[in-house]
Amino acid sequence: MMMNNMIEEVNERLKEILSQYRPGLVKEAMTYSVMAGGKRLRPLLFIQTLRAYNVDYHKYIDIACAIEMIHTYSLIHDDLPGMDNDDLRRGKPTCHKQFDEATAILAGDALLNESMNVILRMDLNDALKLKVLGSLYQASGLGGMIYGQQQDMYFESHKASLEELQAIHHDKTGALISVPMKIAGLIAKEEDANALEDIGFKLGLAFQIQDDILDVTSTTETLGKRVGSDITNHKSTYVSLLGLEESQKRVEDLFEECLADVYGLQLNHGLMIELFQIIMKRVN
Repeated sequence: MMMNNMIEEVNERLKEILSQYRPGLVKEAMTYSVMAGGKRLRPLLFIQTLRAYNVDYHKYIDIACAIEMIHTYSLIHDDLPGMDNDDLRRGKPTCHKQFDEATAILAGDALLNESMNVILRMDLNDALKLKVLGSLYQASGLGGMIYGQQQDMYFESHKASLEELQAIHHDKTGALISVPMKIAGLIAKEEDANALEDIGFKLGLAFQIQDDILDVTSTTETLGKRVGSDITNHKSTYVSLLGLEESQKRVEDLFEECLADVYGLQLNHGLMIELFQIIMKRVN
């Protein structure tokens, strides 16, 4: 129940932020994509980590919103014809299908830019604000997510080894799953920030392997996006390299490592375990 309440708080604040922008197609496309649903995993990781350190998250909820805005920008651009060329996202037409390609590009650009303005407007200590912005730029830029997307596109026409695949996922998925935990650490207990970031990268890898598994075991209706595309495109995935059973074992092993790492930190372990279990049992 608490998780649902936190998701609702994030959604309400996102609506408030989006309502402030100048009217037009780009604002409509931004709002359409941000409010299209989704698990709000990255904001939840940030909020729940703060709660585990007994920090009131309400003061920092705009950071959670900024992270979700960056994530949504990445999905909009990922779905474009020049990237994955997907028609469906979260059970709805992708942004470029609902509007047009140019509007989708601008909406993604705007979400990335405005996410940083959201942070800049916050009442935070200047040193902390710089660390938060630096972490977000590192995670979302060429040092993280964008590099991962570049490598992912390269290996669409080249066979990837297991090590290369893991490196792709470390950047493409792991960077934006680990950074909420790192930033929460910077706020709550800076000496734990790197350890939390490492846990986030393991969690991100587990999450991506789950995606590879769901692509062959789920349905378009359940997943809210096209399934089976990895096989159709002969894309290297954990399932294609290791098989379904070994891939599932890898996910379980990674979650066990995350739990062990969390137990090595002085925080409310139960709150972190609660969120990890939700992620582990995901069906979409």
